Amino acid sequence: MSTTGKIALFLGGTLFGSAGFKILGSKDAKKVYTHATAAVLRCKDQVMRDVETVQENCSDILADAKAINEARASEAEAKIIEDSAKA
Repeated sequence: MSTTGKIALFLGGTLFGSAGFKILGSKDAKKVYTHATAAVLRCKDQVMRDVETVQENCSDILADAKAINEARASEAEAKIIEDSAKA
């Protein structure tokens, strides 16, 4: 590529980049960014509510599982005592 072609390519890129910055910095673009950010924040809030619900359900499941295991342990202990009494 010739020097003139490289200079033209550089100037074209610079011009395109400058126009890109103006487009990205326009009021309409900022409005789009604002709405997109608001949507992301709403989504984050919903995800956090869902995570909280899952955590609450896991706590309930854990408590129920512990109660089941305690009941089984009590039954097993009672059976051992009963078997010892028969012997």
